[in-house]
Amino acid sequence: MSDPKNQSTDLNTVRKEIDRLDESIQKLISERARLAFRVRESKDAAAGAVDYFRPEREAQVLRGVLERNEGPLSDSEMLRLFREIMSACLAQQEPLKIAYLGPEGTFTQQAVHRHFGHSVHALSMPGIDDVFEQVQAGDADFGVVPVENSTQGIVSHTLDMFLLSDLKICGEVELRIHQNLLSLAKSVTEIERVYSHEQSLSQCKQWLRAHLPGVELISVGSNSEAARRVRNAPEAAAIAGRSAADVYGLPVLFSDIEDEPDNTTRFLVIGRHVFSPSGKDKTSLLLSGHEGPGLLYSLLKPLQQHGVNMTRIESRPSRHGKWAYVFFVDLEGHVEDANIEAALADLEKVSKLTRVLGSYPRAVLALS
Repeated sequence: MSDPKNQSTDLNTVRKEIDRLDESIQKLISERARLAFRVRESKDAAAGAVDYFRPEREAQVLRGVLERNEGPLSDSEMLRLFREIMSACLAQQEPLKIAYLGPEGTFTQQAVHRHFGHSVHALSMPGIDDVFEQVQAGDADFGVVPVENSTQGIVSHTLDMFLLSDLKICGEVELRIHQNLLSLAKSVTEIERVYSHEQSLSQCKQWLRAHLPGVELISVGSNSEAARRVRNAPEAAAIAGRSAADVYGLPVLFSDIEDEPDNTTRFLVIGRHVFSPSGKDKTSLLLSGHEGPGLLYSLLKPLQQHGVNMTRIESRPSRHGKWAYVFFVDLEGHVEDANIEAALADLEKVSKLTRVLGSYPRAVLALS
């Protein structure tokens, strides 16, 4: 049998070592913050946070964190820790202002914190067009909007906004979407109706059919709105994320009720500038061509000829004539890469419109 005295001594030794490491970590974080401030002073001490925020540099730092990570903490936990350190260092005098599709407690707000950390001023907006307007006017430094879901497909309104706006895509966030049933009810037998956004209802269709057959399903503008309606209605439930549960003080009756376990939403970070290459980038284009046979082929041929890999293509009505379309294309690489530069030069010769929507770091990791 082990000696309790020896166990106590061993535990005290471990705790002292933890205290020593905590002190060292705190000193190193403070030193990092001082160096970050020196970077700002070397450029322009009077400039705002947006003037020296560099997404390509942040992406490189986070990739380094992943490459060095040997556990026991997971990659996602290490990324969260470093993201918050970077966020706090950047916000020493003035935080970034980030507009997002609200209200508070939505998955888009989670995407803001995943990408920028919590040391930002998050501005909740009622619509995607409002997010674009805030960034365009300079009232927000960046915006975050959803663009596609792995099971529900494209968010067409986000793409359509690029037909009207000259804002640029500055980054992307991939967020694992975990849906939860929030309710004051003690069991599903007490639930008479379920509120949620129509996409969330669709993402949980099989679970609802199996566990709440015949219950009224009510679509609302957002999952946060659903949670707000339920907080004083014990006979109702909402489908939403855990952040909405925290905001509105609702218990999670069932967690992870989405039908697809890898349910992921991609969000775009929009801003006013294109940034330098990070080494692992995407470029998004808006293309249109002359109507007739071989239209799409003529637009894609320059990409093939110059070895540019296309990762996604979507068509949307151009708003310039009946049955006229534009194409949204995602490519691997940065607009400054030689092969993409050459492909764009050839595209200019055959297209009616070739517009670079942005070149930006690829999402580092899909986080839940």
